[in-house]
Parts: sequence; structure tokens; C-alpha cells
Amino acid sequence: MTWSDREDIAEALMEAHPGIDPLTVRFTDLLKWIMELEEFEDDPHASNEAKLEAIQMEWYELYREP
Repeated sequence: MTWSDREDIAEALMEAHPGIDPLTVRFTDLLKWIMELEEFEDDPHASNEAKLEAIQMEWYELYREP
């Protein structure tokens, strides 16, 4: 996975951190959790607030699904 794989990252975060409301996660923690995903292979320095927010919103959409 790379930064452009927002949906895949969100799904992996949902699996790794079930029951966590994504809107309660600080970007510093979100970045750390993304880096900890085994499938993630992109440069951590290529992240920015916009990318993290987009991933957080994708994760939130999954979180809200019944």
C-alpha cells in the first residue's frame, strides 16, 4: 500500500483498531498506526495533513457503516 491507497489503508486500520472512532485519533497516532501496517510500503515523509485527513475520512465512512 502507498499513500494513494486510502480505501485499503482505511480497511486495514479498521481491522487493526476495531471499535475506535477514527475522528478521535490524532494525526500523530494515525501516522504511527499507518506505518505499523505490514502492507504499507510508502515513504513516511511523503505524508501530509491532507493525506492523513483523507485516510481518516475513509476510515470514518467504514466505521459508520452498519
